[in-house]
Amino acid sequence: MAGLIQRTATAIDEMWQSIWGDASRGEKIIIAIVLLVTGLAIPVIPIVWIARLIAN
Repeated sequence: MAGLIQRTATAIDEMWQSIWGDASRGEKIIIAIVLLVTGLAIPVIPIVWIARLIAN
């Protein structure tokens, strides 16, 4: 079970880095606005933070 959680957290971290890490400033602003407007920022950001902690 711990291995599954670790692999899931690593996958989330890699996905987030591929989206956020390669984005320009304008793209980051658009992503942030979309997350805020759709209300996804509330569940997405804490999930990503927790996944990054577990993955690292």
